[in-house]
Amino acid sequence: MDKSYRAVMSRKNEIMKSSVGIDYSEFERDGIVFDYEELMTKTAPDISEVAEIQKEAGVGCTPLVELKNISRLVRSHAKKGHGAHIFVKDEAASLSGSFKDRRASLSMYVAKDRGFDGVIAATSGNYGAAVASQAARRGLKCIVLQETFDSRGMGQPEILEKGRACESYGAEVIQLSVGPELFYYLLRLLEETGFFNASLYTPYGIAGVETLGTEIVNQCREQLGRDPDHVVVTHAGGGNLTGTSRGLKKAGADKCKIIAASVELTGLHMASDTDFNKKSFTTGHTGFGVPFAVAPDRSDVPRNAARPLRYMDKYVLVTQGEVFFATEILARLEGMQRGPAGNTSLAAAIALARELPEDEVMVVQETEYTGAGKAPSAQLTFAKNQGIEVMRGDPRKLDSPGERIVIPQDFSQFSYKEIPMNRLRTSYLKRLLTEGKESFTDQEMQFLSEELHTDSWTIKRIIEEESRNG
Repeated sequence: MDKSYRAVMSRKNEIMKSSVGIDYSEFERDGIVFDYEELMTKTAPDISEVAEIQKEAGVGCTPLVELKNISRLVRSHAKKGHGAHIFVKDEAASLSGSFKDRRASLSMYVAKDRGFDGVIAATSGNYGAAVASQAARRGLKCIVLQETFDSRGMGQPEILEKGRACESYGAEVIQLSVGPELFYYLLRLLEETGFFNASLYTPYGIAGVETLGTEIVNQCREQLGRDPDHVVVTHAGGGNLTGTSRGLKKAGADKCKIIAASVELTGLHMASDTDFNKKSFTTGHTGFGVPFAVAPDRSDVPRNAARPLRYMDKYVLVTQGEVFFATEILARLEGMQRGPAGNTSLAAAIALARELPEDEVMVVQETEYTGAGKAPSAQLTFAKNQGIEVMRGDPRKLDSPGERIVIPQDFSQFSYKEIPMNRLRTSYLKRLLTEGKESFTDQEMQFLSEELHTDSWTIKRIIEEESRNG
């Protein structure tokens, strides 16, 4: 069989269908419409069954912890009567140390149930360790593909740390340089091995996270006698936000606001060899967060089950320095050494909670394990070695991704920048117009209303404005 890049890519739909076990064409409708809810309900188990699968696999039921010292500090820097209570869902208590165990547990169950001998995951993050851990429990072989190095052979300490974690669970780790070859090698290996594609973006990966949302609601009701008012989610590819939001809604927390948080890395190109090692965060940043929000089907499956714009109420950005500072504060004030990705939402929560009434409850939706390569000291040392300046000061005035990391001088300098939701909706719709879509049927307008979490009037207004602008 022809193994050239062009030949393998031409077979991608066939390879994906056999390695995931889902016929996505079954859910396609007229025009741009596909039946998202039917995709989820027909392919993934019910949430109660997912909870049982995860319980058997040692996943879930992580503690909800009130950050009492941080909450008091927030109130001391807020105007009278403000400063929401901050809680954190401590997913670092999971087997491999992150919420990704939830995504992996269901995918490994499906792979084993369908008779696959092994699984393959393409990831530079915690998901690889989660897949390796859950594959070990199921007796499955595991291959993890990592985008690790730039052309100089330099690898970020965080990525290398995660590679070691994958190997510790018995996975074979294949490390590649940044570029399009990751997807090519994923397809080749899936075809050659016949293994299951443990993609982050299948319905299994999203349904596995729904239990995280339901647990947050149930634990808030048990501990506080009420639902959370706000849940802050670190946003990258969208699966974390999508799954958690669906779980919150299934538990009846319909009034809870979903806030997405990413590290602002504007100006750095995620696929650029020269920019690859200029960022200190391998996930939870705008290089993933914005593209996956406005073009979710850019993933490694025909239809992405992560649809963040369907659930997002607000999208805020924090700086790298603020996340490093939040990581230190969490360790020094609460005795919790966690991070770094989960602390992106913590940094945002600190700034957001200051603006909210003191009787409201804000939940930081996850933590993750830390390690030698993930610690701020390792990341900042690596940044300095790449010629990036590290300094103290006001991040909003001085931060410059790829050139300067600015760590706040004091607690009052935590802040955030908000991306207007209509800007994201406009980007989504502009892409359709650019692709030649000139008009939309009633069925398509209904789909877009669900997809963009807004009314048809807003969608029509944006389309009209973009059409006038050419």
